[in-house]
Amino acid sequence: MHELSIALSLVEIVEEAARRAGAERVVAVHLRLGAMSGVVREALEFCFPLAAQNTLVEGARLEIETVPLVITCTPCGRDVQPEEGSFRCPLCGAPSMHIRQGRELEVTGVEVPDAEPAMEEH
Repeated sequence: MHELSIALSLVEIVEEAARRAGAERVVAVHLRLGAMSGVVREALEFCFPLAAQNTLVEGARLEIETVPLVITCTPCGRDVQPEEGSFRCPLCGAPSMHIRQGRELEVTGVEVPDAEPAMEEH
């Protein structure tokens, strides 16, 4: 299961970004995951909390946006979303391997808690 190594790398990247921002913990991680990324979403969701143990990311939500496969059909000249498991244009039936989107595996955001307001002395 390579999703564990992906989750470990994800936690490392997010933790480094959070530390640079001066955060003490991470509330949520936003991720774009393409249909053709080669990552099994459920496995990544399972591995993420394990990878986050004893880090600033422990307890954070993993918010995943699924990015559908979009190919460019040369005969039609359009970007189209083929049926699942197919690389054929749904308009003309021509096969295409020109993938426009769907391979993504990227962190798009990291949520950290708002800073606590400083206590004023009276």
